[in-house]
Amino acid sequence: MSITRLIDRLGHSKSGTVLSNIRLDSPEIRSAFPDNLLARWFHCCRRLDSAGYGNVVLSAYVRYAPKIAQSLDTRAAFDLTDSISEVAAKTGRVEAERLPYAAHVAADRIKDYRGFRVWLSLIERFAAIAPESTAALLERMEHLLKNLTIGGLESWVLAGIRSSGGDKEQRLRFFSFEDPESSRWLLYESGSVTFSSMAKRLGPFLRALWRAAPPMREPPLNATDQAKRRSSFDHGVIRMPTSFPGFHGAHAEDLYRACIAHIGAHICYSGPRFPVRKLKPIQIAVISLLEDARVESLAMREFPGLKRLWLPLHVAQTPSSLSPNNALMAPNMLARLARALIDPEFEDFDGWVMKARTEFFDRENDWRNPEISRELGGLLGNELGQMRVGWQFDMRNYVVEPPYRDDNMGVWDFGDDDLPQDSLEAEQLFDSIRIEQQPDDANDPADRERKEPEQDQELGETPVRIEIQQVEGIPVARYPEFDYLTGKERPEWATIVEYSPAKGPIQRIDAIVEEHDDVLHRITSLIDAARVSRPKRARRLADGDYLDLDACIEARIDQRMGNMPDPRVYGKWTRQDRDLSVLLLLDISESTRDKVVRSKVSVLDLEISASVLLAHAMSQLGDPFAIAAFCSNNRDDVRYYRIKDFHQPYNESVYSSLAGLESGLS
Repeated sequence: MSITRLIDRLGHSKSGTVLSNIRLDSPEIRSAFPDNLLARWFHCCRRLDSAGYGNVVLSAYVRYAPKIAQSLDTRAAFDLTDSISEVAAKTGRVEAERLPYAAHVAADRIKDYRGFRVWLSLIERFAAIAPESTAALLERMEHLLKNLTIGGLESWVLAGIRSSGGDKEQRLRFFSFEDPESSRWLLYESGSVTFSSMAKRLGPFLRALWRAAPPMREPPLNATDQAKRRSSFDHGVIRMPTSFPGFHGAHAEDLYRACIAHIGAHICYSGPRFPVRKLKPIQIAVISLLEDARVESLAMREFPGLKRLWLPLHVAQTPSSLSPNNALMAPNMLARLARALIDPEFEDFDGWVMKARTEFFDRENDWRNPEISRELGGLLGNELGQMRVGWQFDMRNYVVEPPYRDDNMGVWDFGDDDLPQDSLEAEQLFDSIRIEQQPDDANDPADRERKEPEQDQELGETPVRIEIQQVEGIPVARYPEFDYLTGKERPEWATIVEYSPAKGPIQRIDAIVEEHDDVLHRITSLIDAARVSRPKRARRLADGDYLDLDACIEARIDQRMGNMPDPRVYGKWTRQDRDLSVLLLLDISESTRDKVVRSKVSVLDLEISASVLLAHAMSQLGDPFAIAAFCSNNRDDVRYYRIKDFHQPYNESVYSSLAGLESGLS
């Protein structure tokens, strides 16, 4: 078709103004669509025009389709037409208008037609599943593809869809990056080194160095930005950043090791907490820095190789390489002092830094005493505060340098009355307490129910009838889950929440034992006859599986001495004892309500009967055992019911918990 005829036909289009403004003889159009493809492209334009999506959708396609054809393939520009129609039908005009630009970004990033087709298919499927979140996803496509491959993008999208559990508002928060989980999953899918990928290695590393094994966690989702940037230890828990932006690969792994080694040094060498009292924020910062240097110096005495781990992360600059204003800022001077105390080759001409360095090493014989950090740091901090070092020290926005050092929450006692109002660490401390501290017995809901009516009666008021609600569970652990669609393990995907089991009539348990008395005797005999234990080596046997080398040597010696050798020169592995511990985990999901084939009892009834018989048998034999049950409300509420612990006696309380089990959830 000639260019003239194409122009004539455009005059009859619904959006003729848009199409008529296209310069058919422009170099961009000519290079993107050769003569034999130009008509097809205009057919795509007319198709979008006649669909009635409006000028904005057509304008976006006209603007970006030639760029996609030039950077990738003309087929990609034509395929985009179908995807725009699909997205517009499932979502709306806003999403359809954003798709061409997102496709242009994808074409530049992917640079492969097949990969681009996979991307288009992913967007179409996403629009069908989550239409309310499609605009948010397309708007952030440049950021996503900058960090993710196509496979990583698909895994991230699936994580967002599944984590929402069908909740549209939660899904929109995820894809709008309002939910902190979206950034965490982005880091994971991007292949960045994260805490979840390092946790299994950091635990043994800490135990090997310092013989310590405190639990390690990521910062809570509602933590401040400063709290998320540095490690912390407090109340017996170590908190590690989800990631360290700017550090990748082996450098990021070394940074995590440096962090955990530094906190281990605190655990090993730090003494009682320093009371804050009337200390100024700048004094707190200097004392914390000297305490860091003190515990690291002691650690390097025992493990000199730690210096190779810590020193490369000290990158503070000397005054000659900084502008006069930056050189005199308190955070920079603190970073320079931190380096001066670990790097003997670092030269700094500032009088305060050199004085601090000299006085710290002059007291090397006192490094075992934590009070030198408090004493020396208080004096040096006061001097630094009097110097008015370029700007007022802001503890709220201060971030400890170098990045492997923690925020020193574990070395300070802020108390209740003398809490510095401008201390970021103080805020983090109380946030941590609110999150970690569990209610004590006095705050138990049942206790409150007993107390409140008494108070009402004292006031002469009519007691209000209190309805006992189901006690909320306590989260106890997070576990990974394998995603069979992506072939990846999603870290910390499922949250285990422990609930108290409901109680039921113990007569039900007695009836089970009475009805199946013969089966109980058979189970007891089988367990009693079992030899379940670690194999032990039996030596000096007349017959066995291998030669006992010690017996063979003694027999050879006897031969040479002319004595009769002992013929018992064999050995073998045997299980002589019964060392049995059993944890019985019962599925009580809704599916266990189904009846057993050709029977009137349910699957759960059968589970309870089998559990009762096994428990009675093991209790009679004195073997330790535990019983638990589980079901799932969603991935954030995998319910765990502790029926009996190993140390708990098998008594009527356990009978009642077993009898109270009911099928439900999934």
